[in-house]
Amino acid sequence: MESVETLDDLLKKLLGAIPEVKSAAIVSAEGLPIASALPQGVDETRIAAMTAALLSLSERAIIEMAKGSFDQLYIRGSNGYLLVMQAGPNAVLTVSTTKEVRLGLILLDCRRTCEKIAQLI
Repeated sequence: MESVETLDDLLKKLLGAIPEVKSAAIVSAEGLPIASALPQGVDETRIAAMTAALLSLSERAIIEMAKGSFDQLYIRGSNGYLLVMQAGPNAVLTVSTTKEVRLGLILLDCRRTCEKIAQLI
């Protein structure tokens, strides 16, 4: 019998596969938390709301600049990256990494995770 992978399983697998990934969350486009693997003390509701705000602004900027539809956003901070990626029509994946992460590798793994999320939601 084949086991069904849950959203929590997908997040755990992503965090386990790449040590530089420190946290991840799946949120709705409206800013509601769906699943998360966040550090202790981080408010998942606040992260979900901020992710939705980033998504909304990114979508508007992409439309305004005639660049098609939103796919991904990455923000580089002094201590790492924050990635926001569309995961189907109803969800967004946000991932926090250290600054040592190999960006190409994490973008590829996140894209694969987004495809699986889209199938589950």
